[in-house]
Amino acid sequence: MSVQLEKRHYTPEEYLALEEKAEFKSEYHDGEIVAISGGTTNHNKIAGNFCRKFPLIVKGQNYEIFINDVRLWTARYRRYVYPDVMVIQGEPVYEGSGTTTLTNPLLIVEVLSNSTSSYDRGDKFQYYRSIPEFREYIMVDQYQFYIEQFAKNSAGKWVLTEYESADAVLALESIDFQISLTDIYERVNFEKMEKND
Repeated sequence: MSVQLEKRHYTPEEYLALEEKAEFKSEYHDGEIVAISGGTTNHNKIAGNFCRKFPLIVKGQNYEIFINDVRLWTARYRRYVYPDVMVIQGEPVYEGSGTTTLTNPLLIVEVLSNSTSSYDRGDKFQYYRSIPEFREYIMVDQYQFYIEQFAKNSAGKWVLTEYESADAVLALESIDFQISLTDIYERVNFEKMEKND
């Protein structure tokens, strides 16, 4: 869930200066700073499970994986956001002179919560699609076995594939990588989930 801070217009430079000193993460939405609420333990487990398996399978290939503390800049929409997982092919391309903000993800994974799922499926996906290198978007439901995979095909169309059972296997289109939903949801306890997360 996001919470809007004081209503005023900030420049990207002002946002970055504030973010460097902040005790909590915020996103930048074309002049507005929006605080990000914390995630659940299941949210964290799902992102972590994907990140643990990925390097083992693509070892020796030219990919890097980053988890939710690395920012993403979408220049067209003037947004700084924190995806749950980003995969880069080749060398990372940074915005600015530091190494905290990427601009060239090939793949993004978002773990959905009730408070963010509409944003992740709607506006945020639109912002991500403006990135030239971006080819695949994975949205993982944290309340049940359910994954939505959007992959950009050779005609430039985004194609949806859904996975809805524990024995299903997510096969990425942009990278030679497969992972079972059992592995993605390892140690996730659906019974403990709060539906208002």
